[in-house]
Amino acid sequence: MRYYIADLHYYHKNLIKRMDTRPFATIEEMNEKMIEIHNEVVRKNDEVVFIGDLSFGNGKETMEIVKRLNGIKYLIEGNHDHKYLQDKDFDTRVFRWIAPYKELKDNKRKVVLCHYPILFYNGQYRNDENGVPNTYHLCGHVHDTQDNKLLNEFILRQRQIEVTNRNEEKAFMNSEIINCFCMFSDYRPLTLDEWIEVNNKRLEAYKNSQK
Repeated sequence: MRYYIADLHYYHKNLIKRMDTRPFATIEEMNEKMIEIHNEVVRKNDEVVFIGDLSFGNGKETMEIVKRLNGIKYLIEGNHDHKYLQDKDFDTRVFRWIAPYKELKDNKRKVVLCHYPILFYNGQYRNDENGVPNTYHLCGHVHDTQDNKLLNEFILRQRQIEVTNRNEEKAFMNSEIINCFCMFSDYRPLTLDEWIEVNNKRLEAYKNSQK
């Protein structure tokens, strides 16, 4: 099983009181709860892709966290990860790979991974034989902020645009950009199918709130 999650920000104290206003009293409480939730979901031989901003801690602190997390781990670099990745006390070999951008296969679907939202991503126009999108872009970075609202607006608007697909048929444009912000899943790493469901429900709720 493969799981994805973004913007956990272990050791980032400011996110408890500002921006995210996470429901924890201390970073220690936040760290322990997120480790607990991770290990309830991810088993030893599962894969988990962290889509950037895993930790705000130093090398030693982050190393201790990562060692406690179950699974075969991969990292898409975010803007806050360089702090511990460049620290001599952090062993990058705890990740199977580290990359700023990656394209993977997940149950015959393409997954485009980048910490930053890509508005026009590789494979965006591709559907399966049933007309269902088979390329998804998983990202993070924008949390649940004004930038995320703008991203919601872009996705919903883009899905209303009619285009000609590869079979010369008229269809609405695909926009399968999924913000895998950890608070959208209650800090639980999710599978691609689970993130698709969460994202669609979130976009529907946002659309209804704008009426």
